[in-house]
Amino acid sequence: MGCGNFFFTVLITLSVALITYNILISANAPLKQDLPGPSSRSTLLVDPVIKMPLERSRRSSFGKKRLFHTAVTASDSVYNTWQCRVMYYWYKKHKDGPNSEMGGFTRILHSGKPDKFMEEIPTFIAQPLPAGMDQGYIVLNRPWAFVQWLQKTDIKEDYILMAEPDHIIVKPIPNLSKDGLGAAFPFFYIEPKKYESVLRKYFPEDKGPITNIDPIGNSPVIVGKESLKKIAPTWMNVSLAMKKDPETDKAFGWVLEMYGYAVSSALHGVGNILYKDFMIQPPWDTEVGKKFIIHYTYGCDYDMKGKLTYGKIGEWRFDKRSYDTVIPPRNLPLPPPGVPESVVTLVKMVNEATANIPNWGS
Repeated sequence: MGCGNFFFTVLITLSVALITYNILISANAPLKQDLPGPSSRSTLLVDPVIKMPLERSRRSSFGKKRLFHTAVTASDSVYNTWQCRVMYYWYKKHKDGPNSEMGGFTRILHSGKPDKFMEEIPTFIAQPLPAGMDQGYIVLNRPWAFVQWLQKTDIKEDYILMAEPDHIIVKPIPNLSKDGLGAAFPFFYIEPKKYESVLRKYFPEDKGPITNIDPIGNSPVIVGKESLKKIAPTWMNVSLAMKKDPETDKAFGWVLEMYGYAVSSALHGVGNILYKDFMIQPPWDTEVGKKFIIHYTYGCDYDMKGKLTYGKIGEWRFDKRSYDTVIPPRNLPLPPPGVPESVVTLVKMVNEATANIPNWGS
């Protein structure tokens, strides 16, 4: 058994090294030939797929914490940067709170160079994909950035929370994963059964029923570090292959990379607890309740009577896209009476963060 484990460890290490070499040195040849795709079922994956064993819970009968490391990928754009600063403020606020199993924090900056916020936010510099490889879909840099970070960083925690810049942590987060399963938020628009014919290009029938692919993206997800080290290279290659295939690209659009992660997790036998209380998404979710994260991906538009005017710019609005090239000012106006708690809480939390982050206007 020892020799077998050693063999698989060496095989995985060499495979990941080969992927890294291919991207950095030979972007025009091996990746194009070896990525999974509709024309080559025999080269479904560059890295080997190994059934993941159940990861035993590290919380002992004495209540030892199972810490997770929070990792957020970001570009160096104004848009991503102000969101990361707000996100990190609330991470620090809740890290040591009751029931928290939040460990360290890293912003994985995939611009390839430092920025002026390196001292404010713990940051790892990742190299972007070679020019043109993302085909204008910058999110493809996310899995490649995770591959680099996992290879090059000594991460102390045994678990990883993959989060995004536009997440605000509402309360201390415990480790929601258990028994070798990840913990993930289920997205209503990730529908493996609906797109089975497309997904079978990357998840062939011998890997099991299409329902083995969970309706998740890569974020928010809490997953074992060793599991993610195996998933990440596959996630990168499957996502790149999906983007190259016109049928898949058309079917999945802006959520393509989310499908890439869901498929890759399933290929490695890592299932997920679908945790609906992981986060809310205003304005559709109106109450914070027991949720842990506010994800402000949607614009919030209301008239002055507190009525939602989605699809039409409201008399009052908060939309992160209003601040794509400039940071939001301090003390944003609060919503009018009648607007749901989730939206009010979101704006109050942004305001608190901007009021307390030094040099906010710089």
